[in-house]
Order: sequence, then structure tokens, then C-alpha cells
Amino acid sequence: MLTKAVILALAFGLMSAAAPATDSILLSTRGQKKPRQKVQREVALYACPMHPDIRSTKRGKCPKCGMTLRLVTIKDPVGAPASAPIATAAKEVDDLSGFSSSRVPDVKVYDQNGNRLNFYTDLVKNKTVAINFIFTTCTTICPPMTATFRRVQQELANAALNVQLISISVDPSTDTPERLRDFAAKFKAGPGWTFVTGDKAEMDSLLRALGAAVADKNDHTPMILVGNDMTGYWTRTYGLSAPTTLVKVITEAVNHR
Repeated sequence: MLTKAVILALAFGLMSAAAPATDSILLSTRGQKKPRQKVQREVALYACPMHPDIRSTKRGKCPKCGMTLRLVTIKDPVGAPASAPIATAAKEVDDLSGFSSSRVPDVKVYDQNGNRLNFYTDLVKNKTVAINFIFTTCTTICPPMTATFRRVQQELANAALNVQLISISVDPSTDTPERLRDFAAKFKAGPGWTFVTGDKAEMDSLLRALGAAVADKNDHTPMILVGNDMTGYWTRTYGLSAPTTLVKVITEAVNHR
């Protein structure tokens, strides 16, 4: 008959023998690698609003038009192609489906001769218009864009097309009517081409409504907004295109039914 001491010794031995197996199971379980989940990260791309095919992962300017690339950020799986920002940038340029004449504000503005005008009533209503955005101290895209507009005005006159050209200042604090008059004279702007400035608050609201507001005047877009108020047709085009290209776009707006 086993004594109490022997029974205890045997029980302790059995427990000790079983312990390594248990520890081994625990270690084995702890050492297993859990399946790695796909991590979502923010991928930032910079794209040109006027040239959506121009994109970069770094800040910079568009090599075609000199416009500052705009940041577009999306959530994208690691390793997956980040194509969505480009589509977004393209939409900013090409999609005018939500734009109509009703969005053009009738704010008080001044032309290059100091005349006070109501923007929509006096310059847009019942007209076909081509609108660009400039400032008189610009040394990059504004001079060639304005020179191109002058060529466009000449070609429109030769084709007997009645179109109101409008150049809106994105720097109204500097661009007084007098400065705009001198700028217009420098590029030989003819009748039917109005340069617009005004109170900064009014001008800011106008630029926002037309999709041309920028925090820095040097980042303004070389866009031309073309519209036929009588038919409600509006489109955008690149302001540094060849004059013949711009005339074609404007002619389509004139003839739109």
C-alpha cells in the first residue's frame, strides 16, 4: 500500500512531466504569425487643373502652362495604383454640367475707363462671352494670354462674330481702372473687350462664382470661360491655346442652339 508521501511524489512527477508539453503548446500558439491585414494609407498626388495628364507626387508647377499643381488626396491600399486623383482633377477642368448663367453674379464692377457696371446685366446678359483672368503685374502667363486674346478678337471681327471679351483682374487691390486701361492699351484691346476690377469683396465673390478664385494671385488659372447666355451653354478652354483653337471654341458657343 502506497504511503501518502509516495502518492504525493508520484503526482508531482506527473505534473512536472506534463508541464513542458503545455508550455510548448503555449509557445507554439504565441509564436504563430497572424495574417497581415491590408493597410490603408493616404496617397497624395499633385495634378494640373488645366492639364490633368500632368501629375506628380511632389509639389511644383505644370511644365505646359506654369500653373501650380493642386493637391488631391485619396485613401489607397498599399501598392495599388493611385489613379483617382487624376480623374478628380480632370473633372474640375471639364465638368461644367452644373454651371449656368444663373450662377453669374450681378456684382458692381468697374471697367478700364472707370465706368461702373453690373457684371451680369451689362457684360453677360443676352451675349456670347469669353472670359479670362489676369493681373497687370503678372510676368508669366498673363502677357501671352492677353496677346492671344487680342488675336482672337481680330479673328472674331474678321468672321463677323459678335462676342464680348472680358478680362477679370484677380488682383483688384492693385489693378485700378487706370492700370487696367494702360494694360489694355499695351495689348491694343479693341471695343467689345472689357477689363474688370472692383471692390475686393465683390471681386472675390465673382471669382468664386466663376470657379477662378485662388489664395495666391500667381496661382490663377489660364482658363477661358466661354458662354452663350441666350442658350445657357457654357464651356471652358485653355487660355494659351492657339488663337484659331480658341476661335473655334467660341464660334461653337455662338452657334449653339
